[in-house]
Amino acid sequence: MSTSTTVTTSPPTAADPHPRRWAAAVVMMIAALMDLLDTTIVNVAIPSIGHDLHASASDLQWTVSAYLLGFAAALIVSGHLGDRLGRRTLFLVGTAGFGLTSLACGIAQSPGQLIAARAAQGVLAAVLIPQVIGSFRTLFQGKERGAAFGMYGAVAGFASAIGLLLGGVLTDADLFGWGWRSVFLVNVPVALVTFVAGALLVPATKARSAGRPDALGSLVLAAGLVAIVLPLVQGRENGWPGWGWVCLAAGVLAVTGLGVFEARRRRAGTVPLLPARAFRLPAFSVGVLVQLLFSVGMQGFFLVFAVWLQAGQGYTPMQAGVLTVAFSVGGFLTAPAADALAVRHGRHVLGAGALLMAGGFAWVWSAVADASATHTGAWPLVPGLAVAGAGLGFLVVPLVNVVLSAVPADLAGGASGIFSTAQQFGGALGAAIVGTVFFGHADEGLTEALDTAMPWVTGGFLLCAALCALLPRRATAGHSGD
Repeated sequence: MSTSTTVTTSPPTAADPHPRRWAAAVVMMIAALMDLLDTTIVNVAIPSIGHDLHASASDLQWTVSAYLLGFAAALIVSGHLGDRLGRRTLFLVGTAGFGLTSLACGIAQSPGQLIAARAAQGVLAAVLIPQVIGSFRTLFQGKERGAAFGMYGAVAGFASAIGLLLGGVLTDADLFGWGWRSVFLVNVPVALVTFVAGALLVPATKARSAGRPDALGSLVLAAGLVAIVLPLVQGRENGWPGWGWVCLAAGVLAVTGLGVFEARRRRAGTVPLLPARAFRLPAFSVGVLVQLLFSVGMQGFFLVFAVWLQAGQGYTPMQAGVLTVAFSVGGFLTAPAADALAVRHGRHVLGAGALLMAGGFAWVWSAVADASATHTGAWPLVPGLAVAGAGLGFLVVPLVNVVLSAVPADLAGGASGIFSTAQQFGGALGAAIVGTVFFGHADEGLTEALDTAMPWVTGGFLLCAALCALLPRRATAGHSGD
């Protein structure tokens, strides 16, 4: 439903282009497709997972949040490790690990096993994805680099469009009696094939001047992110105990304290995880917040919407997946023009996108409020989903370019990595916050629960629109982050 682009700090090479660079790019894109699909494919299967594993509401929230938290916690340090140790090695480790953790998800016999496997799957995805982007920046130059990143963006959009549909089709098809397990097990043969092809075709690249990753800082960042989400997911079922608020405060202090410590006492040769110079730029700080809020609304909405459609309105997983394709269609209509419009009109395009998303989800909210207790037809929901998807194209596609146009070139790599981390962490927060509001009112009926949760979704996008007014007036055409 959204793309995630992590740009590493490796400078382009002046050497002759690698003869198998396009074959390597195709292999790496197929591997990346596993993560891009996994971000959305599980949402439609959530109700089936809950029924089969007798999962609680918080278990379902963790099924989504654990993957995103694992990804967010490991993303930045994995990019630096690839720069230092070699991207091909990390790519192969990430691909093999993603296949194994997908197998663990597919054979899980309890919610706890599934959640643990999902967290590990997110970490391995974070090992894999930065190597793809970093390798593209090394293997390709000039127009070829633009074409390679264009291919990545197109595949990311394609994955977002079919992820929900594929999740529904695989769950409904019940291949070999696997049911929802198919959405994870489908990754296993893909990982095996791409691992072998990657070992044969992907060249070894690294950054000669790459600094040492901050291992201790990475652990602090991971612990802080988990500490923030944990009480938001578990608090409702435990009556919002005092330890939850202490845990939440400790998580916020850990993340902010890490940033302050790195700014004041940067260790020689160590790459900072949260570069203070970037956060001192208002445009970057606001842009990260916009990215975070966008992801909160997106993941939160599609988690509870899938539950409402299937458990509350009687949709099958495939019917739910087909309906949500309307959202992706809206994005396909606006995404091709979004970058060019942003170069001319800057923040106004992003603000309009956020308002379209708020308006589209408000339409869905209105249709939900009018829904009956029986099966609700798709057509009252389709226009709102399509309008919200159109807003996504205007908001997310040019967001990085608009913000990075205000960031010095030497910070572009780290800034882009933080953007991706904000996207993943925001998704985990969305599943926690919107999911908690929804499940907290589920006893009143799922339609009433969704009606209660929708103000959090629409309000988040209205706040995004307001924040867009603080972004740069113009983007830089063709900004690449070099």
